[in-house]
Amino acid sequence: MSKRISRNISIILRSERLIAQRHMAVFRRQTGMAAAALLAAGVGLVMLNVAGFFALAEVMSQAAAAVIVALANLLLALVLMMSAGRVAVGEEVDAVAEVRDLALEDLETEVRIAADEARGAAEALKNMARNPLGAVTPGLASAVAKALVKTSKK
Repeated sequence: MSKRISRNISIILRSERLIAQRHMAVFRRQTGMAAAALLAAGVGLVMLNVAGFFALAEVMSQAAAAVIVALANLLLALVLMMSAGRVAVGEEVDAVAEVRDLALEDLETEVRIAADEARGAAEALKNMARNPLGAVTPGLASAVAKALVKTSKK
C-alpha cells in the first residue's frame, strides 16, 4: 500500500513539474514575441510616423495628421499584443493534468483506506483495553474447538 502512495506522489510531482515547464515555455515564447513586436514597432513606427505625417500634412492640418498617425500607432500595438496572447499551453498539458488527477484520486483512496485501517486497529486496541479476556476469547475458543475436533476424530 505504501508503495502505491509513494508512486502516486511521484506521479503528481512529475505532472506538476511538466505542467509548470510547459507554462514557462509558453510564457517565454509570449514574452519573446511581445519583445520582438515592440522592437519592430519601435523601429518601423518611427519611419511610418514620419512618412505618414508628411503625407497627411499635405492634405490636412499638421495637428489632424499627428492625431491620425498616433491612432494608427495604437491600433498596430493592439494587434501585435493580441497576436502574442494567442499562444496557448496546448493539449500536452491536458494529458499530463489528467494523469495527475488520476494519481490524486488514487492517492486519496489509499489514504482513506489507511485511515480506515488505523481506525479499526485503534478500535480493536480500545476493545482489548476495556475487555482483555473478550478480545482473546474468540481466538482461544476457535483453538479449543479445533483441538476438540482433532481429539474426537482420534
